[in-house]
Amino acid sequence: MTGSLCMVFTSISPYRPRFHGYATELFGSLSHILVYFLVCNKNEKTKRKIKMKLESVVVSAAINIGLAILILSLFALLKKQPFYSPIYYARQLSLGHRNLPDSDDHRSFSFRRLLPEVDWIFRAVRVTEEEILENCGLDVLVLVRLFKFGIRFFLLCSIVGLLVLLPLNYTGSTGPNTSSDSMDAFTISNISRGSDRLWVHFSFLCFVSCYGMYLLYKEYNHIFIKRIQQICYRRREPEQFTILVREIPLCNEHKIRGCNVDHFFSKHHPYSYQSFEILYDGKHLDKLLCQAKSLAKKIEDLRHLSSTKKHSKYDAKIEQLEDMLQILGREIRRVQCRMTIEQKELPVAFVTFSSRWGTVLAAQSQQHTNPLLWITEMAPEPRDVIWQNLAIQYRHLPLYRIVILVAASLLTIFFVLPVTAVQGIAKYDRLKKWFPPAMAVDLIPGLRSIVTGYLPSAILNGFIYIVPFAMIGLARLAGYISRSKKDLNACNMVFYFLVGNVFFLSLLSGSLLDQIGESFSHPKDIPNRLASAVSAQADFFVTYILTNGLAGFSLEILQPGLLLWDTLKSYTWDRGKKKHPYVYSLPYYRIVPFVSLCMLIGIVYAVVSPLLLPFLVGYFLLGYAVFINQIEDVYITTYETCGLYWPYIHHYIIVAIILMQVTMIGLFGLKAKPSASFSVIPLLVVTILFNEYCKIRFLPTFNQVSVQDAKNNDELDKKDGLEEENVRKALDAYSPPCLRPLDLGLEGTSSTKPFLSPT
Repeated sequence: MTGSLCMVFTSISPYRPRFHGYATELFGSLSHILVYFLVCNKNEKTKRKIKMKLESVVVSAAINIGLAILILSLFALLKKQPFYSPIYYARQLSLGHRNLPDSDDHRSFSFRRLLPEVDWIFRAVRVTEEEILENCGLDVLVLVRLFKFGIRFFLLCSIVGLLVLLPLNYTGSTGPNTSSDSMDAFTISNISRGSDRLWVHFSFLCFVSCYGMYLLYKEYNHIFIKRIQQICYRRREPEQFTILVREIPLCNEHKIRGCNVDHFFSKHHPYSYQSFEILYDGKHLDKLLCQAKSLAKKIEDLRHLSSTKKHSKYDAKIEQLEDMLQILGREIRRVQCRMTIEQKELPVAFVTFSSRWGTVLAAQSQQHTNPLLWITEMAPEPRDVIWQNLAIQYRHLPLYRIVILVAASLLTIFFVLPVTAVQGIAKYDRLKKWFPPAMAVDLIPGLRSIVTGYLPSAILNGFIYIVPFAMIGLARLAGYISRSKKDLNACNMVFYFLVGNVFFLSLLSGSLLDQIGESFSHPKDIPNRLASAVSAQADFFVTYILTNGLAGFSLEILQPGLLLWDTLKSYTWDRGKKKHPYVYSLPYYRIVPFVSLCMLIGIVYAVVSPLLLPFLVGYFLLGYAVFINQIEDVYITTYETCGLYWPYIHHYIIVAIILMQVTMIGLFGLKAKPSASFSVIPLLVVTILFNEYCKIRFLPTFNQVSVQDAKNNDELDKKDGLEEENVRKALDAYSPPCLRPLDLGLEGTSSTKPFLSPT
């Protein structure tokens, strides 16, 4: 069974070799949970009815709604203050826009500035996809489409679920254990064993699966078309004429690599090869450049102190630092020349071609009989390149990836402790039997509902908040040549971490802690108790989505950490200085996995507990409004992959649909409806086949550029007379940072004239 599940999840992955190692290890250990859903179709008499009180959910909802209103009101107030424009209008300021609260027209005080407004919410409705695509790129549009997908999907599923399944579940049990104040009354747990009403649940399962696949196909096709259009729109970008070549051998005659690059491509690509840029080992020069920047920063700070305090005691120190900077500048120029003379070459080069057609052929072809020599790929954007990672030998990269995989696995195992502790808080009735001091919670009226309803999800969100930053740190050590590949890898690791620790482990630990005593005395009943974990944990996931959505999105838009840092700087070492905008790129590695996890929870629970679905609609509506504001005013675009995030998102949603179907196979078995369980199997096969078709139909276009599209864009360039200009731009775009002239901004007298000029 474990092997089968591993094959299922790795086969549906859009990047099978990349996912196989991590998915096999993660799902190999966690699929034992799902075994119980498949085999436990008997002995439900030993199952104890788990009462999930609506009181805890209501308290959690009230706390989260109250916090969200408070935080959003504070944000709406602070956003109108000119002092905080570098935080809340960072992108607009970096682009040179001046129609903001910090402009001269807004300097005068007005009472209106003290009243919070909600214009940012209405603006989210007015922003069009064309504006997002033009201003921010296709990657940002993919993120927006993810929120729109969630709204469309869960809105219709909520309507059907609330109108059909909810009344059916509430009236489904005739036994004495039904409780009107328990969430069990609204879940599939309230349906009697063997009831024909389960066929309605099967029909709803088919509807959810087919509707999800229908929307996925539409989205994939839409983004597929947008990607082709975006590549054509960006046809003046230098990466379309450049490839990255690694593992370049030494020239037999001159014993250097530079001339070998020129000889090789002149011979094998004579009609399109233009030029090359060999890379050098510039570690020593990088240190000198860092020292120069540090000295320039000290001089700037001393000049600021001298101008504000009007004191001449800093003049001598400034002159001394300027002399040191000039000496360091001459040393940098000497090292740059020596580096070129001594040929400290790396076996890496950027090769430029005169046409996209020649670039595509060279990048997507095997250049040598030995596949470990002359390894080629399309070059990333110049701004996307991680230059220091290009010095890592290509043959060492698998070792780097293995180390990162082990570290990510250890981090996943480490988080078993806090997740289990959180479930211990959620299962208060059992916890106080094992830990009697916990009974003190009952002494304060209403505290128990807060502790069991709101506190577990808040603590869990607090713990996992650091996970994306840990994963992106690990991804930096994996040797990826571009920031986009690093973010994609971190995004994937964070998602599987969340699925393992937040979803699966919450199910497992919640079931075990709830009946730990009976589990020790009757170990044979453990499979039955685990099989009921999905419906038993519905209340916890409701509170998790509330906390992650209302509080999480509210804190995202408020940015309290940046507020605190800015306040600290403004009143200490940066007092009196001109404030610069806090410009950051959109953290895909943090946003996409968390949103995908909530979508997975909603899909898995769509049939089990339809009461969860309206919360997901609110989650995606708020997230959509928040991130429209963030991408318009705060985050900047630091790279563009032309929609490469969508195959990952598609994979995550397919995983969610398959998990839902496998879960329902087990639950139908527990409800003594084996015919319904067997009927789900063809639906599972159809889902896997659908994913395979999408991989065949769409995925190659996201991995490669077709010769036809390259040729068409070349013809457009020829028609517009842009051929020479684009090639000339590509020739200058990939100069190594260690060899570029640099402007340190020290203008003034001859003694302070910049020794490095701008590029």
